[in-house]
Amino acid sequence: MFTLLKSETFRQEIKKSRFLAVAGPVSDEADAKAFIAANSDPAANHNCWAWKIGQQYRFSDDGEPSSTAGKPILQAIEGQSLDGVAVVVTRWFGGILLGGGGLIRAYGGTAAACLRAAEKQPLVVTQEATILCGFGDLALLQARLAAWPTTRVTSQTFTETGGELVVAIQQDDVEAVRQLVADLTSGRAAMRLAD
Repeated sequence: MFTLLKSETFRQEIKKSRFLAVAGPVSDEADAKAFIAANSDPAANHNCWAWKIGQQYRFSDDGEPSSTAGKPILQAIEGQSLDGVAVVVTRWFGGILLGGGGLIRAYGGTAAACLRAAEKQPLVVTQEATILCGFGDLALLQARLAAWPTTRVTSQTFTETGGELVVAIQQDDVEAVRQLVADLTSGRAAMRLAD
């Protein structure tokens, strides 16, 4: 699986209708909705879109006949093994009807061409974990976790006796990080994996 490094655009004209695809990385549903809102043109005839994040996905035909726009855009995302991606394809009608098959080819093809042109990066599967530690171990743990290339501290809170760090760990490194935490704290810190 891959995701996009940054946003990409692609334009084409099909039988006098203009199509503009904008694709970009998104992290959650709220991010996808914001991306769609930011890249839709209210003056256009149709702003069709699709997004996929893990097992979640949504798509919209925005007034085009059912399953002729949003679904082909989603299929373009899935066909290129992408995740964490949203695509908006905007159409300005040129006066010539494309028919159902023509719309499917136009929307899916415009989205696919945009995604092919985009810079991609491998999608790293991470596991979320919570580390509970005392104040005496907190600074050392923060420093060593920050230096670990496949681990990112996503949040931290303080308790009466120490800190609670929420970390995202690359799936392959979970046991190595668990061992690091145990070694650095002589077993005093506890690491709990999220469900």
